[in-house]
Amino acid sequence: MNDKGQHSKEDLDNHANQLNPNNDAYWNSRGEDERPDDWEKDA
Repeated sequence: MNDKGQHSKEDLDNHANQLNPNNDAYWNSRGEDERPDDWEKDA
């Protein structure tokens, strides 16, 4: 976050990726090394 309380594009992109089960960042933020092969049945 910058000094005006706004998030950088990188922060916003990371946040979006962590909410997207099609993205490895989603799984990394949940303790997984990568997206599992059967991710679609669990998502």
